[in-house]
Amino acid sequence: MSLPIVKLDKPRSAWRDALSPQRYQVLFGEATEPPRSSPLDQEKRAGTYICAACRLPLFVSAAKFESGTGWPSFTQPLRGRVGSKKDFTLILPRTEYHCARCGGHQGHVFTDGPEPTGQRWCNNGLALEFIPEGEPLPTLLD
Repeated sequence: MSLPIVKLDKPRSAWRDALSPQRYQVLFGEATEPPRSSPLDQEKRAGTYICAACRLPLFVSAAKFESGTGWPSFTQPLRGRVGSKKDFTLILPRTEYHCARCGGHQGHVFTDGPEPTGQRWCNNGLALEFIPEGEPLPTLLD
């Protein structure tokens, strides 16, 4: 059984200082990176995808699939690691998801994915870091 996620109470200014401008815009400005711009879209190794801001593990490689969209896509996140909200920026509502710990914007979830969930968790590569299997996961950042 996993422990509950403790949310960080960190001001946006601290994240701005800790992250590259591009990562900050995606994670805390809710920007979207251009399709096919992230090397993580083509990552095929076994491992874990962690939040690029606070390092919370969000996805495992077994849930990753090639969606053809140009963004890393997953069938499901790790349980309890993301939160969601409705996003109306494109008029039609979408479901946006974010890291449950730091609140960093990750991407959007759609209902056109493969089995077993039928979901496509479409993630910005800048919002993630990949840790290959066999390497230790980094310590969570405060």
